Amino acid sequence: MFNILLVDDEIKITEVVKAYLDKEGYNTFVAHDGKKALELFNQETFDLVILDRMLPDISGEEICEKIRQTSLVHIIMLTAKTEEEDKIDGFNLGCDDYVCKPFNVKELILRIKAVFRKIDKGDVIKIKDEVEINTLSHEVKIRGHEVNLTNTEYKILLLLVKNQKKIFTRDELLELVTDDHYEKFDRIIDAHIKNLRQKIEEDTRKPKIIQTVYGVGYKLGI
Repeated sequence: MFNILLVDDEIKITEVVKAYLDKEGYNTFVAHDGKKALELFNQETFDLVILDRMLPDISGEEICEKIRQTSLVHIIMLTAKTEEEDKIDGFNLGCDDYVCKPFNVKELILRIKAVFRKIDKGDVIKIKDEVEINTLSHEVKIRGHEVNLTNTEYKILLLLVKNQKKIFTRDELLELVTDDHYEKFDRIIDAHIKNLRQKIEEDTRKPKIIQTVYGVGYKLGI
């Protein structure tokens, strides 16, 4: 199930859009201001953000910029501004698509489905010249060389790559990447990280790709 963050201060709009998204089977989180949006974004892992440009506290542009500091998540911006320069500014900040208000909800749903079809087909995510992941084939290349990862190792690396600079606690990683009940104790994550580092780091004593944040957890370091 895809997670969607819907950010708009107009309650009626969020109610209608969420109803359509729920009907399509998406897991939708709603925020009516920028502060709540950023709180939710830092708490959950999202596949798509639908972001209103005009919010009462923090502008959509600023939220987009903050998200882009840590994540490559797809962003659709909702805006009443239709000037070409306004759209260019939004794209420069990192949004992926624009929908102008007032909009047809069915058209928005079609655009969302197009995003998720693209995800299902398998985008290649590349971070500098260090990490390359094909999300369809699960092929992982490190510094241009293919490496074989276990399913859990792959999930950990993909989660960190999709959420750059975000720090994940051991408990968060457990919930997000492990399925088996017997693995539900936090130190098992350390074992997975150790094995993953042996496959992807040039020097496991000084890891650069997966960094430890002492007392907290792990984050992407590149």
